[in-house]
Amino acid sequence: MTTLIEWFLVILGQVFITAGVFFDLVASIAMIRFPNFYTRLHAATVGSIGGAFLPIIGVALVAAGADFLGPYRWFLCGASLVVAFIELLLAGAGSHALARATHRAKAAPVKPVITDQLEEDRSKGEV
Repeated sequence: MTTLIEWFLVILGQVFITAGVFFDLVASIAMIRFPNFYTRLHAATVGSIGGAFLPIIGVALVAAGADFLGPYRWFLCGASLVVAFIELLLAGAGSHALARATHRAKAAPVKPVITDQLEEDRSKGEV
């Protein structure tokens, strides 16, 4: 027998999963439409965080409200939360490392740019 709280968790989880689908759709369109590497990297990060973190949190909520899973629902809920927070921490760091390596290797043109602080720091020998 399901309670009102379990129904609420399932519905809230489904809303999070739907929001993740929206973020994935927006990120995929932006990956095609954005003009250069750095803005496309931003779109990929939005897709990674919004399109992966939110649905995994949604899966955790749905698992917490799914009484037919028995005691395994708490295992699924906990594992989903751990994976979601690892994704949240590593997505931004990975994007930053990729952007910095691309900039240092001059693999992608930096246009349009007003000031390039990374290049200024390199010329001073600080980086």
